[in-house]
Amino acid sequence: MQYTILAATLLALAGTLPAQAGEALPHHHGHEMAQPATLTLDAGKKWNTDQPLRDGMLQIRALLAPRIADIHSGKLGAAAYRQLGAAIAKQVGGIVADCKLEPKADAMLHPLIGELLAGADAMQGKGGLEPAAGAHKAVMALNDYGRYFNHPGWQGLK
Repeated sequence: MQYTILAATLLALAGTLPAQAGEALPHHHGHEMAQPATLTLDAGKKWNTDQPLRDGMLQIRALLAPRIADIHSGKLGAAAYRQLGAAIAKQVGGIVADCKLEPKADAMLHPLIGELLAGADAMQGKGGLEPAAGAHKAVMALNDYGRYFNHPGWQGLK
């Protein structure tokens, strides 16, 4: 299916994205919407989500949450960062392949997907950022997700 092919392409490209990966990311919907410059609410409300997006974001949070203390203290090693970055990139690929948001919500999600991929790249030693900075970028994207997207029970990370 075209979604599977596009998801595989996106995952292959994830390793070549620049640190500013929030620029233009291909997405599975095929619509032509301008990327928002900044995250905004939907007329004062959080954007709607779907189950694949919620599941994927919960998985990414579950990957990062138990490692936060080691990330902040500088105790997470290079191999652990690489593994974490690869796992996050895999989850992002699943989100891209499976979520089906309405076009405006989808366009708002693109910068967060870009930040997650840029963070995952940095954790894997790509993109010019230190792995800890990549982890921080991913954590900030998760926290922004909770601020701008309706995900009942969502808890950000510190």
